[in-house]
Amino acid sequence: MGGGERTMATYVLVSGAWHAAWCWERIVPLLRGAGHAVVAPDLIGMTADGVAAETVTLAGWADQVARVVAAQAEPVILVGHSRGGIVISEAAERVPDRVAMLVYLAAFLVPDGATLAGVSARGVRDIPDDAIILSADGLTSTVRPDQIGPVFYTTTDDEWAARAAAQLRPEPMAAMATPLVLGERFAGVRRGYIECLRDRAVPIALQRAMQADLPCETVVTLDTDHSPFFSAPVDLAAALLAFA
Repeated sequence: MGGGERTMATYVLVSGAWHAAWCWERIVPLLRGAGHAVVAPDLIGMTADGVAAETVTLAGWADQVARVVAAQAEPVILVGHSRGGIVISEAAERVPDRVAMLVYLAAFLVPDGATLAGVSARGVRDIPDDAIILSADGLTSTVRPDQIGPVFYTTTDDEWAARAAAQLRPEPMAAMATPLVLGERFAGVRRGYIECLRDRAVPIALQRAMQADLPCETVVTLDTDHSPFFSAPVDLAAALLAFA
């Protein structure tokens, strides 16, 4: 691009449960290489930021992402992976005029008044019941080490799956049980979905049931596990670029 040309689009990438911004490390260079601006914030409490995960709320995350979005020079393409879907929905309700499009990547697309936990219960689980371990106080959870690959990374190279496993952190449980507060502001924002056919964490049947309840104008299908940012970065980047 020439010095006087504007960046074509701005992407804000929001990670899913147990993950943080590190999960986008293979995607950010591809989007930037195509001439776009990219921001991938670490959600509060999901890194060694000194914030106790058990104190994190959905509203706090949504406020954080809304601030990031509002700080950009132009309306953004706001991408949420998995649990990140409920975060981007609530952020869009806060700053709808700053979001050009919401993109749900194998993500929870949850209607007003519903919870992630409630919507998730509608799907047929494809993971062992004991794959997720609750803390003694029930405020956070972790993924059983031997289940990280089978749940999230079934089509990912072993090296990248191991890299991810070493970086997962406890997930605050409050957000999953919090009813979303969405209205006409959220409803007026364009939506797209990237579905993952071999997803075990959010099975494809559940992905499509959520889309049936809240239709998306554009749907892209990837033949991958739950984590195409590591298993198929070129394909995922191409899908994201299509929304620009």
